[in-house]
Amino acid sequence: MDKISVKDARVESAIGSQGILEGWVRTRRDSKAGFSFIEINDGSCQGNIQIIAEATLENYESGIKHLTAGCSISAEGEIKESGGRGQKTEMLATRITIHGLADPDDYPLQKKRHSMEKLREWAHLRPRTNTFGAVARVRNCICNSIHQFYQEREFLYVNTPVITASDCEGAGEMFQVTTMKLDDIAKQQIEKLNYRFDFFDKPSYLTVSGQLEAETYACALGKVYTFGPTFRAENSNTSRHLAEFWMVEPEVAFADLNDNMDLAEAFLKRIFADALKKCGEDMEFFNERIDETKSLIERLKGITDSEFVRLPYTEAVEVLENSNQKFDFPVKWGIDLQSEHERFLTEQHFKKPVILFDYPKTIKPFYMYCNDDDKTVRAMDVLVPGVGEIIGGSQREHRLDVLESRMRDQELNVEEYWWYTDLRRYGTVPHAGFGLGLERVVQFVTSMANIRDVIPFPRTPGNAEF
Repeated sequence: MDKISVKDARVESAIGSQGILEGWVRTRRDSKAGFSFIEINDGSCQGNIQIIAEATLENYESGIKHLTAGCSISAEGEIKESGGRGQKTEMLATRITIHGLADPDDYPLQKKRHSMEKLREWAHLRPRTNTFGAVARVRNCICNSIHQFYQEREFLYVNTPVITASDCEGAGEMFQVTTMKLDDIAKQQIEKLNYRFDFFDKPSYLTVSGQLEAETYACALGKVYTFGPTFRAENSNTSRHLAEFWMVEPEVAFADLNDNMDLAEAFLKRIFADALKKCGEDMEFFNERIDETKSLIERLKGITDSEFVRLPYTEAVEVLENSNQKFDFPVKWGIDLQSEHERFLTEQHFKKPVILFDYPKTIKPFYMYCNDDDKTVRAMDVLVPGVGEIIGGSQREHRLDVLESRMRDQELNVEEYWWYTDLRRYGTVPHAGFGLGLERVVQFVTSMANIRDVIPFPRTPGNAEF
């Protein structure tokens, strides 16, 4: 007998088929007529399916009548049309196998609503809830869309290193990797570490970005993207920050900033359209149960159907200064725009996504292409209603002399980036790319309030459980 998922069993076309359903019990209620209704979920979809277990089953009294939330079972039988309200199908079981019990006095996920904070303490069990099952399915859909989007455009998927000696962002907030025994170092009170005794023979860190390494492949193979974990030792406890998160970073040779903006706009539209199309039931759940305004689906459709505004940073500052809007952070040319400024532009002024470009060079990293005005760089940020910045990128500086000058301005050791500057020595080309944080986009698509709830096991200051 074939196994069938709850998702497949819930459609009308499944009526009349025989099969095996497997999953975890959500509820069980007994009828005075001598049978039980068991609802199970297997994670394949938002909804449950009802299984009817008659008293004639051999383990009805000894096992089935003792099933509680969290127990795992397999049920064999026929999918029938359901007379119950709100469900098309149900299974009439001919056999039920109980795989694992869950003590009702001990099982954490009871019927009452639990706060998101409490569920983080049970990160190993929270995928069994409606909310986190839906988050996992949407996250999976987005990951699949990312790969399909780039593969269809003949980008090569490149795996960049998790361990690096280079600081891409120049912020210094990196996790150091070492095999030296820190207790011994503390006892010896060594003033200056001798990295000759360390595993990599030099200070090494967990990567904050795969961009620099991706550039090496773009400058040989044309179009590449990297998609993997990144790490930042930023001591932040906000609802938008994680210490470990996933980034997708495309890099394209012979491309300028306009090409970069075109790619970013098409990329976001594809992700949102796929989530709406392929995760319809889950998106309805987020729209009705999670999004306070109940306008999530409308908001995403508005993005997929609109043409993004493209606006220089200088003009954006003028718009903000002339808006008569009171901001917590005053606006002036040269500042790094805050979320409140970005959201005003997207939600109130333009009422659509905005791509800002040509930012002051003083607030951007060394690798961004310098404009002729020597004040701005060809950087871009994609802003969306409801959150602000969701993508950051730039045309890369491909002129060796300018790149080295920028590195020295930011007090970076040019010799440590010898391989990066070599790309400008040997067949340099204009190229561009951007980064999209997976968790940021999942948070936006699901309307979840805290980014810790869109990654299976969040890593934040003071928290590395599981």
